Amino acid sequence: MKSNRMLYMAMALLLISCLTCWAQPSERRKIIIDQDAAGPAGTDQQSMLLLIQSPQTEVLGITVVTGDQWLHEEVAHTLRMLELVGRTDIPVVPGAEHPLVRRKQDTEQWEQQYGSVPWLGAWTPKLYHAPDELGEMPEGKPTAKPSDEDAAHFLLRMVHKFPNQVTIYEGGPMTNLALAISIDPEFARLAKELVFMGASLNPRTDDPEFVNAPTHEFNLWFDPEAAHIVLSAPWKKIVCTPVDISVKTRLTSDLIDRIKAADSPAARYIGKYARLRGNYNYLWDELAAAAWLDPTLITKKETLFMDVDLDRGAGYGNTLSWTEQDKPKIDVQPVEVQDDLDLEKFYKMFVDLLTAQTPGKK
Repeated sequence: MKSNRMLYMAMALLLISCLTCWAQPSERRKIIIDQDAAGPAGTDQQSMLLLIQSPQTEVLGITVVTGDQWLHEEVAHTLRMLELVGRTDIPVVPGAEHPLVRRKQDTEQWEQQYGSVPWLGAWTPKLYHAPDELGEMPEGKPTAKPSDEDAAHFLLRMVHKFPNQVTIYEGGPMTNLALAISIDPEFARLAKELVFMGASLNPRTDDPEFVNAPTHEFNLWFDPEAAHIVLSAPWKKIVCTPVDISVKTRLTSDLIDRIKAADSPAARYIGKYARLRGNYNYLWDELAAAAWLDPTLITKKETLFMDVDLDRGAGYGNTLSWTEQDKPKIDVQPVEVQDDLDLEKFYKMFVDLLTAQTPGKK
């Protein structure tokens, strides 16, 4: 009898312990979003929204870098987006306004010698304006203010505060990350992992941007020296969403309509400001964000070693990649490269997150 009572007590204690564990919410995954945050809507803002909308994430901050637009307007679009979805608790931290080395004037000379580049981001002639101008703000100007801290020091402060816990999500040029590494070479070691949208290997597409330049990709090209510094750093893990898989996705009018049908702050924002632009409306950065949230979206991947061409010739800024068998003897890091995806599962996740009510600060 005594042994039975002891057995029952042990089982009861185990049950109570299990119930306590189940009752406690799982710890959310810490992430910093580094983004060339063009807006309103578009791939940059929509990818940030996916991460903000997920109940499994704790977005420590959004660091901003010039890329698709100038830093000043990207910061304004991000602050306004956060106001519209009710998440002004997330700090927005301005970063680098210019690449480490590449300059607009040098690029214009390069184009005269080697041919035009379809997308120059903030330097694109038909969209160009001075760096300190906002450009169009159809969503209205923000009243919230950005952080007084700079992006590189914010990144460093967060990985020192939460060592081995912070994922760095990179959706734009890597200038801010390169500056953080230059200030403190331990930055990459202290982070949990790097997840980035960028690089182009051999995409199967008729898109004229890549047909004749299959290894050209804007995020790495815009600041090649920064990308080299970052890809050479000792990260525990690097995950890459390249052009090759991104071109398998499309933002369609059907997806926009499905989001517009909902009545959540994020859905209202996307429904009002999302636009189809031309024939190729890829969900570049959204896929990188969604695949980090749910890795089962990716059905095929491979490990490659990656760098960027720093010669000032025709291939300046293009992606370099190798297998284990043919990699160079210099230090190059392994990169998990995504090759294929469950497209319908991704689209469903995209719609579900952007139509959900925005989770509040916890």
